[in-house]
Amino acid sequence: MKKTGFQKHYYLMLFPGMLWLFLFSIVPMFGIVMAFQNFNPGLGILHSPWVGLGNFKYMFQLNDSKTVIINTMIIAVGKMVLNLLVPLIFALLLNEITNLRYKKLVQTIVYLPHFLSWVIMATIVLGIFGYTGVINTIIHFFGGKPELFMAKPGIFRQLLIGTDVWKEFGYNAVIFLAALTTINPNLYEAAAIDGAGRWKSTLNITLPALSTTVVLLGVLSLGNVLNAGFDQVFNLYNPIVYSTGDILDTWVYRLGLQNLQYSLATAAGLLKSVVSFVLIVVSNALANKFANYTVF
Repeated sequence: MKKTGFQKHYYLMLFPGMLWLFLFSIVPMFGIVMAFQNFNPGLGILHSPWVGLGNFKYMFQLNDSKTVIINTMIIAVGKMVLNLLVPLIFALLLNEITNLRYKKLVQTIVYLPHFLSWVIMATIVLGIFGYTGVINTIIHFFGGKPELFMAKPGIFRQLLIGTDVWKEFGYNAVIFLAALTTINPNLYEAAAIDGAGRWKSTLNITLPALSTTVVLLGVLSLGNVLNAGFDQVFNLYNPIVYSTGDILDTWVYRLGLQNLQYSLATAAGLLKSVVSFVLIVVSNALANKFANYTVF
């Protein structure tokens, strides 16, 4: 009896979250039917004419759709790779620091940007790379000509990837730091007795011990290939850099809320969701195969 009552308390705690999930995630999925209609707000979902796969065919005929898919893939893959490599390298370097107070101070400083929204971070980035920002001020001081960094399509992707890594690498390094604590210190002592230095110990002990974590994080990140970061791009991009900075999410936003092409925007969003779902299933299978880890 006590066990049943105990479980009831858990169900009561779970109910508000499940209700929120149902109202804001399950019920709105009914709107997916707009992707197969020529949606007219005056007629509503139930009475708008049905067009089948017409919206998807039209979407792939647009040059913009090809551009945003390419941009999304390049930006997302760049973030995925660097958000693995940079935190890994940082964690290895931080792990070599013996002064605990200094180590905690550095970790806290690089950890803080993760908790700032992209509305705040975009202001900071624009303050650094803007026409009157820090970098242009330094360039002008040395006699150079200020540049419009945020209006250069050729470097905008690099700015997006770089600033995202800057924001997240401290937080992502925590996973690797936690994995480093599981390595048996006796292995390093044995390596030192055999004459191995820090570099050889890192290559032969540390990196092999972290390989499972790296593979796991890399495989699980496959599900985010089409998530290039709406908040970041929306707060930093402008029409001049649409050719290299526009992604699926921002394109869907403009189609649906600015151009009122509800059906086309829904079709693009649905396509992204389906591809992401397939990638999540594939990444889960790969994680189970290479890292012996499953999400579901």
